[in-house]
Amino acid sequence: MKQCPRCKQTYSDDQLNFCLEDGEMLSSFVQEQPSSYIDDSPPTVMLDEARRTNPTNWPQQPPSAPPAQWQQPAAAPAPAQFAQFGITPSPNQTLAIVSLGLGIGSLTIGWCCSLGLLLGPAALITGFIALSQIKKDPSKYTGKGLAIGGMATGGVFLVFYLLFIVIWGLAAIGGSLGR
Repeated sequence: MKQCPRCKQTYSDDQLNFCLEDGEMLSSFVQEQPSSYIDDSPPTVMLDEARRTNPTNWPQQPPSAPPAQWQQPAAAPAPAQFAQFGITPSPNQTLAIVSLGLGIGSLTIGWCCSLGLLLGPAALITGFIALSQIKKDPSKYTGKGLAIGGMATGGVFLVFYLLFIVIWGLAAIGGSLGR
C-alpha cells in the first residue's frame, strides 16, 4: 500500500507513484495490524475416534495351551549367584613386590646414602613375611619368586655393606699403626 504524505489518501495499487488528488509523490505505507492478545496458534484439528484393537463384538476364543516345548518345568532353578560364574579374587602378591622393590632400592641408592641400611633389612623382613603368608595360604598369596628376589637383593646389600665397613675399619687401623 502507498499513501500520500499531504492528503493522507491511501492507494492499494502498487503501480501508482503519484497521488491522484494533488499529484504528490506517494510513499510506501505499511498498515499496522492491531496487536492481538489472543493466542494466534493454528487451529486444533479434530481427529477421528481412536481405533479399537480389540472390539467387544469379536467372537471370544478359548485360550489355547502353549506348545509342549514352551511349557515351564515344574520347579524352576534358583537364580545363580555371582560366585558361581567363576569370579575368583586375584592372588595377593603385594608384600612380595614390596620386598623386591626395597631390595632393588637398597642396591641402587643404598651405596650413596645411609638409606640403604634401612632398605636392606626392610627387604629381608617383608620377604620373610610374604614367604610365611604364601606357605600358610598359597591360594590367596603368591609371588614366592618375588619375595625370594627381594630377600636376596637386600641380603647381598647388607653383606657387601658389612664387608665394606670391615675393610674400611682395617684400613683405618692399619693406617694409624704404620705411622
